[in-house]
Amino acid sequence: MTELRTDRLVLRAWRESDLAPWAAMNADPEVRRYFPEVLTREQSEASAASFQGDLDRRGWGWWAVEVVATGEFIGFAGLDPVEEDMPFTGVEAGWRLARTAWGHGYATEAALAVVDFGFGSLGLTEILAVTTATNVRSRAVMRRIGMTYDPADDFDDLSVPEGPLRKNVVYRLRAGGSMRN
Repeated sequence: MTELRTDRLVLRAWRESDLAPWAAMNADPEVRRYFPEVLTREQSEASAASFQGDLDRRGWGWWAVEVVATGEFIGFAGLDPVEEDMPFTGVEAGWRLARTAWGHGYATEAALAVVDFGFGSLGLTEILAVTTATNVRSRAVMRRIGMTYDPADDFDDLSVPEGPLRKNVVYRLRAGGSMRN
């Protein structure tokens, strides 16, 4: 399994010690603000196990993110094939961090590492990122890493109840596109 490193972060395999802070993150209504619901401890543990399974099987996916200086687990970032029920195909970049990790540039740093891996190691020609239209923080990360937005790609996620979380936006970054460090 591949491990990614930046100046301040390591994107690595999931550990047993990640499960409690991962569950706490997913139980935080502010962290889950742009999702239909918070997750139970069991749902969080199942997701971590699934993420690790993907890392073991293909060598990439949703990595656990750790701060190098402290060894603290702060969330996840990575790449994953777009789910089959989406109105587009490709590989999606994503991230989710604990509230204590917000505002330090960690999401941008992790996102740059995963898109660099996607283009350099996987040979992808394009990487997508998807979020709710109202998620301004994630949209800012997408812009900071050089992704572009086209309103023609907007879609309603029909798996989400009617309301503000249903409208989603898609950002794209083509290989050789501008990534800012």
